[in-house]
Amino acid sequence: MKGYKRVADLMKALAHPIRLQILEVLETEAEACVCHLEARLGQRQAYISQQLAKLREAGLVVDRRDGLNIFYALAQPDIEPLLGEAKRMAVALARTSGFELVFAPIREVSPDQCHCPKCEQKVAV
Repeated sequence: MKGYKRVADLMKALAHPIRLQILEVLETEAEACVCHLEARLGQRQAYISQQLAKLREAGLVVDRRDGLNIFYALAQPDIEPLLGEAKRMAVALARTSGFELVFAPIREVSPDQCHCPKCEQKVAV
């Protein structure tokens, strides 16, 4: 595959707000299931699954099955500098146009929102 094509494909996979938020959650947590991402991002399960499929196709996330649950993790943990630089660039470009960008914080998950084995373990402790 040609280098520029691969970079363009990568940028295309990153060019979606929910996909960026999914990657941000996966940066802070070793792995997460769809129900956990659903609770953190306030989006429907089917929508989260669609976005995860795009990220998986691009090679940005990997999955692991544990019983009935599928857990997702970053394929390349060193993607954080790229995402951070993209945010800094967006803020700088917005400022030159007289706008202020706000990145809303991603929600924390309460014990009643996610019932995957990992969250259930946290509640039991």
